Amino acid sequence: MKTYRNPVYPEAMADPFVLRHDGVYYAYGTGPGAADGHQVPVLRSTDLVDWQPLGHALLPIGEAHYWAPEVACHDGRFYMYYSAGSATEGTDQKLRVAVADHPAGPFADCGKLLVPDQPFAIDGHPFRALDGQWYLFYCVDFLAPDGDHRVGTGIVVDRLVDMTTLAGAPRVVVRPHADWHVFRKGRAMYGGVYDWHTVEGAAALCHDGRYYCFYSGGAWERDNYGVSWVVADDPLGPYSRPAGGDAARLMRTPKGGSLLGPGHNSFTVSPDGTTTWIVYHAWDLAQTARRMCIDRLDWNDGTPSTPGPTWTAQPAP
Repeated sequence: MKTYRNPVYPEAMADPFVLRHDGVYYAYGTGPGAADGHQVPVLRSTDLVDWQPLGHALLPIGEAHYWAPEVACHDGRFYMYYSAGSATEGTDQKLRVAVADHPAGPFADCGKLLVPDQPFAIDGHPFRALDGQWYLFYCVDFLAPDGDHRVGTGIVVDRLVDMTTLAGAPRVVVRPHADWHVFRKGRAMYGGVYDWHTVEGAAALCHDGRYYCFYSGGAWERDNYGVSWVVADDPLGPYSRPAGGDAARLMRTPKGGSLLGPGHNSFTVSPDGTTTWIVYHAWDLAQTARRMCIDRLDWNDGTPSTPGPTWTAQPAP
């Protein structure tokens, strides 16, 4: 039996998104740009375990930083949703889309902002519902508490009119609401100082007719980062939280393990199509880089679970 051990790729590959197309897996992530300025590392695999680098998929647009690419295939073309901006942290990341004729690129930016009225929009996640309608989940900032919702970054969803245009009627999916969502206390943002909380990195799945939006919460550079979910009967919501939201329900930093801060995941299926796999990043203990990991996703009466994050030998997909 073939086995694997996390991470499945040795180089930095944060926010990994995997697209399966014609029996081949393509992985995209946040990582260093190429010497020629091209952005977004892209990998290729046929088994989710052995990955070969294909270079960089995105033609640059003159920004300094490019985050969290995800790719959708529609009518024979490929659409990469990503954010770009000048700062490593702050409020100037803008959500964009680039288009290519092949999953490995090159992707060329379509020349417009997807959410022009927001000062900060990241983590675009394209999702096709059972009826064929496309949606885009993405993150924006909220500066006022509302009920038990806290100040910080949260996730909304909007309908895609076409693959490069949003309907402009976003609905809240999930906002930070728990102590484990703390990003940084006393954070200076938008001219004020806030105890900032974060939920980000949406990844949607449909299971038994219901829509699950998985998200990562906390501080991406710390061990409180982990994955949980909310669930709805429609992609636009309303979404409800599972019981036990005082901790990351699906995945968190394990005690005594060799991985820290697992999160910002995507999902794909095994080569034989029988099992779902979660693809995520995690730090090594020295925090030298966030690297790509995989683990199986299981279901029990509508509740998702995973043995991950794993760091020992596991049966391959």
